[in-house]
Amino acid sequence: MMASAHSAGTTVLAPVVDHGGRLADNILYFSRLLRRAGLKTSPQSTLDAVAAVEAVGIGGRDEFRAVLAAIFVKRREEMAVFDEAFRLYWRKRDLVEKMIQMMSPKTADNRPPEKPKPGAARVDEALVAERQRPSKSPAQPELEIDSRRTASASEVLRRTDFAQMTAAELAQARHEIARLALPLQSVATRRFEASPRPARIDRRATLRKSMRSGGDLMLPVFRTVRRQPPPLVVLVDISGSMSAYSRIFLQFCHAIMERRRRVHVFLFGTRLTNVTRSLRARDPDEALAACSATVADWSGGTRIGGTLAAFNRVWGRRVLGGGAVVLLITDGLERDGVEDLEREIDRLHRSCRRLVWLNPLLRFEGFEALARGVKTMLPHVDEFRPMHNLASLGELAAALSGSTSGTSDPRRYLQRTETGRPT
Repeated sequence: MMASAHSAGTTVLAPVVDHGGRLADNILYFSRLLRRAGLKTSPQSTLDAVAAVEAVGIGGRDEFRAVLAAIFVKRREEMAVFDEAFRLYWRKRDLVEKMIQMMSPKTADNRPPEKPKPGAARVDEALVAERQRPSKSPAQPELEIDSRRTASASEVLRRTDFAQMTAAELAQARHEIARLALPLQSVATRRFEASPRPARIDRRATLRKSMRSGGDLMLPVFRTVRRQPPPLVVLVDISGSMSAYSRIFLQFCHAIMERRRRVHVFLFGTRLTNVTRSLRARDPDEALAACSATVADWSGGTRIGGTLAAFNRVWGRRVLGGGAVVLLITDGLERDGVEDLEREIDRLHRSCRRLVWLNPLLRFEGFEALARGVKTMLPHVDEFRPMHNLASLGELAAALSGSTSGTSDPRRYLQRTETGRPT
């Protein structure tokens, strides 16, 4: 085999003939890298990759990449992570050229920084995972500290506002969102399915089964009402006042779409954009990058009434069937008149089974429904919840699973506005 697999960055690679090299070992390490980055590799797939390289031979870099991709990539969504891992792992070494480049004079680079590629963060973390593994050290004496009146780091993170988080805290928050217990509530449908337990007798199935024995033996076949999760429709405000919260909530939507079917996500500012297909990408970085490329009015103004009218007219009949649950994420600060807003929010409320309004302004203790848009929308929603930290997202997941509380009743805020004091 080859003396070093890292020399695969050259234009043409020598064929695999010397079986005393390290190419097989490097393919094994590359397989481990892919597994740490999220791809499902196995010892058998590693052996298949080595056998495929020996059978095909190594021509150019593209041929070598195609052979490994054919073995390790099982889904189209995994190709972005594989490409990034292949680029970083099988890159050129060329140490002499790099040293000459470092010693040469340089001019100022005023070009804007390139956007990170989808899957780059996951591959970088997988590459440095082995380096950051702590070495074995003798056990240190334990210190007993009274922590009864202190708060854990995870609890502090759950209560921290998304807008106040650092980059590291946001990355940890995304990891916690992926681990949330997502909604599993199911509702009864009009269709039936076979049941092994005594229930309603299925006459047609009973007769079909009896015909197998010529009608001599007739045993009853039962059926029951089919239950399945209702469709979930998410409308996310991406205006300037909501940008700090809409991006992190898209991570929550991506986590839901990985575990649940019939989820539709729409973004709106001054126009309505369907990003359901973009969020179907398995890699979260690739999904958010596709959403950013699709939307043209990110961090702009807000026209809630106009965008709800477009949704009711174009998408309402397509996605609101089957008792859909609608999540509306906005602060309710409407820049246009409220006449169209009242009519369209009422139509949306009548078209769905449950309308939940998530508002980050509820993070303030003394919130009152004083804005025109907020007062117009409150009478037409079923639940009014905050959406500003991990704790509120956990409460939302529990509510979508069927457990509700009286604290989310929108009438509390309407009565507070009318009386001028909390109720």
